[in-house]
Amino acid sequence: MARVFITGSSDGIGQAAAKRLVEQGHKVTLHARNESRAAQAQDAVPGAEGVLIGDLSTIAGAKSLAEKANKAGPWDSVVHNAGIGMSGPSTKNEDGFAPTFAVNTLAPYIMTCVMDKPKRLLYLSSGLHTGGDISLKDVTWQQRSFSPFQAYSDTKLQDVLLAFAVARRWPDVQSCSLDPGWVQTKMGGMGAPGTVAAPAKAIADFASGERKIAGEKSGVHLGVSGPKAPHKGTLDVAKQDELMGLLEKLSGNSFPSK
Repeated sequence: MARVFITGSSDGIGQAAAKRLVEQGHKVTLHARNESRAAQAQDAVPGAEGVLIGDLSTIAGAKSLAEKANKAGPWDSVVHNAGIGMSGPSTKNEDGFAPTFAVNTLAPYIMTCVMDKPKRLLYLSSGLHTGGDISLKDVTWQQRSFSPFQAYSDTKLQDVLLAFAVARRWPDVQSCSLDPGWVQTKMGGMGAPGTVAAPAKAIADFASGERKIAGEKSGVHLGVSGPKAPHKGTLDVAKQDELMGLLEKLSGNSFPSK
């Protein structure tokens, strides 16, 4: 059975995926940003091994959670599911970055750098990544007038770039991105046409190592039924490297070569 760590698993898609994995007999550790939500998460998924608490909205918080995860590991799979949606705040965090960027893009990068390598990495993206800004200009929203919708789209494109870059750098790790679809969650809204069942199944399939959804392939963008075409710009190796350079500079964490 696989050992799986899922960020942002106190509700929504992350929680649904955790429940499915536990039901299949896998060992799952949840994540919540504070003690109150951690208690709610454990109550919702009583079969989980535990809950790691950490605020991913800052560099220090992301590093701290990664260190906690290393102590609780090793992991077969890590699912970077935590995120801020299309109504994210415009106020800067303590590092001076837009929180949407800090949580959705910078935190997964930092955690990937700091955590011991798992066998599989999955980065949650969105169909809205196709509207993201591939120029990678002002990713932290210092000069631009903040737009929650655009910030979300940008970060979801960046998550695809990150997944592909990691796949190239770590050929011994299966690294993919996933578009879960528009589903009924706190983030997606109850008017969404889909439920959490389909993305939960897709995440569980990947994280468990069943390899039905992605096979043996790494550096693949997935939908809930299998591979799908990403924004063409994300296939540009130079753009992947450009993002990695930006994230290294902003976080102070170099990506491990091994």
